[in-house]
Amino acid sequence: MKIRRLTGILLLVASAAGLIFCGVTAFQDRRYNLISVILVLLACVPFYYAYEKKDGNIRRMVILAVMTAIAVVGRFVFVVLPGFKPVTAVVIIAGMYMGPEAGFLTGSLAAIISNMFFGQGPWTPFQMLAWGLPGMIAGLPGIRKALKNKSVLVIYGVVMGFMYSAIMDIWTVLSMDGTFNWIRYGAALFTAIPVTIEYMAANVVFLMLGIGPIGTKLERIRLKHGIFDE
Repeated sequence: MKIRRLTGILLLVASAAGLIFCGVTAFQDRRYNLISVILVLLACVPFYYAYEKKDGNIRRMVILAVMTAIAVVGRFVFVVLPGFKPVTAVVIIAGMYMGPEAGFLTGSLAAIISNMFFGQGPWTPFQMLAWGLPGMIAGLPGIRKALKNKSVLVIYGVVMGFMYSAIMDIWTVLSMDGTFNWIRYGAALFTAIPVTIEYMAANVVFLMLGIGPIGTKLERIRLKHGIFDE
């Protein structure tokens, strides 16, 4: 991966975290819709930049839209099981085969679009980051190659389940009085253990179910049209 591209990805994560921090502190979460929209636009920049000089932009956008739709529909289908959702697994698969920029964008879009049904709120930017990061990390070259091993993929799914819960628990603490407290955060992590285990289990189950059919098709598209980087 080129240094410029890697730098752009790191800047995206830093900017997203900084944007969410500003939303919590400067606006007291009253401008969460604005923060969410800016975060989506921010996530689009590296995606377009990575492929601006290549052919097949329409194909990339269509595939990105399809993966996002699968994640959103998956969240709807499993609405009765709050912690058991295929969203993270779909985002991870998108990142593995489409690259880190597409992985982050798929996760952030899945959060804001599905919340049009589940309800937008100050938690939305946190969800966008929590679902975007697994896809972005999964798309990094070395990690992408390692995840082709199913044992490694299972471990990654477990770790990302914990990471999602850990990021959302930051919001849990901040929602109390607008300040972060490590003792409260530790307590939030502890009380969320049953739900965190559910996140982990869901990631493993849906990764094992989806990596074959979805991954195979994405790899076939990549080889046939050459529109995603290895």
